[in-house]
Amino acid sequence: MSLIYVTSPIHATVLARLADLGEVRLGYGPNAVGYDEIRNQVEAVFLRGGHISAEMIAASPKLRIVARHGAGYDNVDYQAAQAHGVWVTNTPGANQRSVIEHVFALLLSLCRQLPMATEQTRNRNWAQDRLALTGIELEGRTLGLVGFGNIGSSVAPVAEAFGMKVIFTDPAIEPGSDSRWVDFDTLLATADVVSLHVPLLATTRNLIGAPEFAKMKDGAMLINTSRGGVVDEEAMVNALKSGKLAGAGADVLNAENADMITPFDHPTPDIANTPNLIVTAHVAGQTDESLMRVGMSALQAIAAVLNGEAPAHPVNTPVPKSFS
Repeated sequence: MSLIYVTSPIHATVLARLADLGEVRLGYGPNAVGYDEIRNQVEAVFLRGGHISAEMIAASPKLRIVARHGAGYDNVDYQAAQAHGVWVTNTPGANQRSVIEHVFALLLSLCRQLPMATEQTRNRNWAQDRLALTGIELEGRTLGLVGFGNIGSSVAPVAEAFGMKVIFTDPAIEPGSDSRWVDFDTLLATADVVSLHVPLLATTRNLIGAPEFAKMKDGAMLINTSRGGVVDEEAMVNALKSGKLAGAGADVLNAENADMITPFDHPTPDIANTPNLIVTAHVAGQTDESLMRVGMSALQAIAAVLNGEAPAHPVNTPVPKSFS
């Protein structure tokens, strides 16, 4: 029977069905098993939180697949997996609707100052400072999408339904192929709201830093539901405190830990003390419906590989291991 390791909590229905594929060991909860305890037997890793390093892959002789629970795969060394004949898969598009809705949850919360309004109400300041809670409307404003893949392109029609003008930039799309395409600098200078939808790569790390904030419109807003490393967080905090940015919403942080316990402690503690910054704990894709879709997609990848078949959404193309 194949041994399957699950790093973090997943949808209960998916977990139950995963047991049909083999013996399931959990890396979380009261009976958590450390990876070192199962590395010699594990054939499949169902990776949500945590990291799978090159060293872990090299120390796992029977490992055949690392199935990412989500679209991003920066928490697994997929090149090392390739070298060791291990598939790495992801689940593109499975959490798309949930992330799109979270983009607007963050944006609308900023525009209507919902955290401040809630705090004032809880402190019984119902009508003492209502003018300070004056919001802004989305209609007529320009949304700049950095990245126009599955999620970015699907954010566009929702924004347009709010009456926003949409522009985007994406190096994978030819200039002129869409009337909304603009170059990166033009987007920064034009957009009232910049929303990020790019993977974390060497070319996108700190894509938005002090020079980029300087190019943005005074009073613009930033939304990041992609990866924390795409934004220089110290520069973001400075832009917020100076008033260059009116607000920012981040579902991801460069400093976030796998266990999500102490993301504010390093390297930019002021993230926790910046009132015009809304931070959520990497939950944009975390709805019941999304967790079910993403989980089943990852499960299907594991089932395929354990059955000797190629998975549907491979990140790499290894020569699979042969077991005789």
